[in-house]
Amino acid sequence: MAGIGACSTFSSTSCLRTSLLKLETHSRVGGTIFAKPIRRRALSIRAEVNFVNAEEAKKLIAAEGYTILDVRDKSQFDRAHIKSCTHVPLFIENQDNDPGTIVKRTLHNNFAGLFFGLTFTKPNPEFVQTVKSQFSPGSKLLLVCQEGLRLVLDSSPLIFGLDTVSFLMSRSTSAATKLEQAGFQNIACITSGLQTVKPGTFDTVGTTELQDAGKAGLVTIQGKISAVLGTVLICAYLFITFFPDQAEKLLQLAPTG
Repeated sequence: MAGIGACSTFSSTSCLRTSLLKLETHSRVGGTIFAKPIRRRALSIRAEVNFVNAEEAKKLIAAEGYTILDVRDKSQFDRAHIKSCTHVPLFIENQDNDPGTIVKRTLHNNFAGLFFGLTFTKPNPEFVQTVKSQFSPGSKLLLVCQEGLRLVLDSSPLIFGLDTVSFLMSRSTSAATKLEQAGFQNIACITSGLQTVKPGTFDTVGTTELQDAGKAGLVTIQGKISAVLGTVLICAYLFITFFPDQAEKLLQLAPTG
């Protein structure tokens, strides 16, 4: 039985062009086989955002020369911010006066604005350009926001018996994504945001602690109101328990309408 010999020749130009594979076989019948072209894809290496806690962030600043970039809105930044940081808000106050925006702003101010002190905002169209005007793509940036990356577990089980895991993207994470796409490579974020930073970790400027900079509106006095109401209810319960006759007389004096 005659053996079959084989040799192969390869030709390629670059990673962006088609590579041709040519196989020549030598047998009694002979022949040439051309394989299907193989298209190679260009590979790009993307930077990975480094998520750190407050103590690790402090080390990045001191030892590795990271610069703090605060991406919170102006109201939170004014309440408290890290000294010597740069402020470029990812969202700015929405002062548009078209009918749709006016309705949304009114609804927002009567709920989220009233109870939580949240400003009605919109994406800052100049965010990336402003950062690029102040920092080079090689700069080491530590992005901070108030809440940081939040993890949510869904109760729906997967086929492996694990819970569905979803991440709510924070402002710093969203900002990091935009800057990464703009060419910045050295980016870090505080995982749980400034709300978990203990007092004294950083030198700060403002009227409150960093962890409380996101609190405003009625929610700031909710604890005091709850304490007062709780005290009143406890006193009323004790009075009814130990002085039932007097309590009954007081109830009879109350107007029934």
